[in-house]
Amino acid sequence: MQDRPEETVFDNPLRHLTPAQFMALGGNAVVYVRPIKGKKLSEMMVEPDFSDEEDFHIVVSADGSPLLVADSEEAVADWLSDKNYGIVALH
Repeated sequence: MQDRPEETVFDNPLRHLTPAQFMALGGNAVVYVRPIKGKKLSEMMVEPDFSDEEDFHIVVSADGSPLLVADSEEAVADWLSDKNYGIVALH
């Protein structure tokens, strides 16, 4: 068997910022938009009422706080239209 170098896991320093440090970097100016299944949403929420296989879209702030759950990309676009966020789409 070949000897392989031990894999090093990169520990991103951004994960260790305080909320104040994160905000100073503009952390409140970026949101992430990604598709999510109802089953995963049900695991995240206290009183879920989502069909397991239904597709949704979630908008999350850069610090991980959920901001919006929508049933279509159009609803997300409409909600974001009057906001001043940098937007990152995750697939």
